[in-house]
Amino acid sequence: MSDKTMQPIKVPFLDLQAHHAPILEEVREAIDRVIQSSAFAGGPFVAAFEKDWAAFCGSRYAIGVGNGTDALWLSLLALGVGPGDEVITVPSTFMATAEAVSFCGARPVFVDIDPQTYTLDPSLLERAITPRTKAIIPVHLFGQMADMDPILEVARRHGIPVIEDACQAHGATYKGRKAGTFGIAGCFSFYPGKNLGAFGEAGAVVTDDAELAARIQSLRDHGQVRKYHHKYIGWNARMDGIQGAVLQIKLRRLAAANEARRTHARLYNELLSDLEEIVVPQEAPHRTHVYHVYAVRVPQRDRVLDALTRRGIGCGIHYPVPVHLQEAYHPLGLREGSFPVAEQCAREFLSLPMYPELRPEQIELVVRELRDCLAELKVKPHACAA
Repeated sequence: MSDKTMQPIKVPFLDLQAHHAPILEEVREAIDRVIQSSAFAGGPFVAAFEKDWAAFCGSRYAIGVGNGTDALWLSLLALGVGPGDEVITVPSTFMATAEAVSFCGARPVFVDIDPQTYTLDPSLLERAITPRTKAIIPVHLFGQMADMDPILEVARRHGIPVIEDACQAHGATYKGRKAGTFGIAGCFSFYPGKNLGAFGEAGAVVTDDAELAARIQSLRDHGQVRKYHHKYIGWNARMDGIQGAVLQIKLRRLAAANEARRTHARLYNELLSDLEEIVVPQEAPHRTHVYHVYAVRVPQRDRVLDALTRRGIGCGIHYPVPVHLQEAYHPLGLREGSFPVAEQCAREFLSLPMYPELRPEQIELVVRELRDCLAELKVKPHACAA
């Protein structure tokens, strides 16, 4: 095959049509009920989903919001984070984690990641704390939770609240407890491609703190405590009624869908186990990885991605530029070399197709094509420096 010949897509990176096909009739009926009731912004359908999501996570409260970024931002605002404050997080995440900090007027402070789990390295946390540190946001990247016990121990010692960025970790666990239930708040995105995805934008915060829940409920609705009575300067961050109705239906299937992802990951791991060029994701002890993304690490990542694309295999990159090297954060004065593990991973991460409806023969095809690409490109064994 010529390098310039593009084949039709054999295995898509994500197949939402296959994911939604079995539930379309049920979803249409639910949307019709929303239309008939005209409960489009907040309302009973959102409240019903909030109750179910809190129960699923094991939290007292769930607050539906417009998206995962709103969840992070409003949680910080509700904790009083503002100008002059610092919030610790990781550079290996989607931009929204840091954006939420910046939109409070605070400054994101980064800590490098663990080279096996790609989550916040607890051994580096304490040295990043200053008198201005007002929150810590560990990111449960790709579907695996951060090492919460040592993170919480440091946070408690310094009296700093922890907000979990669980936007990629719906149903993931740490020592038997679900993501979002360790910190004072857990933030979720229901963007369509997530393990639990809406038919558009949506998000939620879970918490056991009644006062925090009430404040976030107010902030998401222009700071109102009752209609036209505004206690805070808030924002329009309500969840749509249609999204609440859709999410309630899809939530019933989340546990089974997560188990399907785990089954796919085991097959990928088995088929890739002899490839020295590839580092497969590691599930850390006492954690349940739900594989929102199945990201391997490979040298010459961009060339491998290009070759796989030409062979009709859909892949992705999460994320090619760490947050501290984004142009938007140049004013922080951080440069390449500041966080070497995150930077090496950003050069090497390659996300293979991962969704519940993947078939074993599709995974086998992905691996065969990947093997051919590695041989064709003469990719050398992975050094695993990070």
